[in-house]
Amino acid sequence: MIRLDQVSVRVGSFQLRDLSLSVPAGAYAVLMGRTGSGKTTLLEAICGLRAVSAGRILLGVTDVTALPPAERGVGFVPQDGALFQHLTVREHLEFALVIRRWPRERIASRVTELAGWLGLNALLDRRPHGLSGGETQRVALGRALSFQPRILCLDEPLSALDDESRAEICSVLETVCAHTGVTALHITHNLAEAERLADCLLLLKDGRLETSNR
Repeated sequence: MIRLDQVSVRVGSFQLRDLSLSVPAGAYAVLMGRTGSGKTTLLEAICGLRAVSAGRILLGVTDVTALPPAERGVGFVPQDGALFQHLTVREHLEFALVIRRWPRERIASRVTELAGWLGLNALLDRRPHGLSGGETQRVALGRALSFQPRILCLDEPLSALDDESRAEICSVLETVCAHTGVTALHITHNLAEAERLADCLLLLKDGRLETSNR
């Protein structure tokens, strides 16, 4: 569950004020709105990458408003994937688990599981250079999901993909979310993408959130 209670965020002269929303546990919410409306700012506030000036953010039953990003249990997929060029695909999938000091056997098992879900088995020893856009986003998704987060935030993850790759990653997202039960919040400008994925559709307009359950 994602819940915002009268949240305000200020970035320079730009401000989001008194935003409230509730995304049920296990739901796939899609956030839309014009460029510059504050969608990414809102997503960053949920992830802990942007401080709020007022209000509360609750993930599950936990008030995370003052918690650092690493303690929020949020997996984040940025727009460009943001892969580390010196790491292999396998090392990307291991990254968050090594930091959290998972046992090696458990890390290996989790990487095998993720690679199977995401179709990455043939790419595990490759580095990001030369990966297609769809492959890059599958790796970024695997890295975000690796530590079994309760919340998944995605910032326009499909915007740079062609129609075929976008459809492929939509299928991957549907499969992974069904397997994991993760609660997702996904930013997009693509209406067809939103209609395919969304359980609930959120529109950020004039500093206000409008919700449409599907």
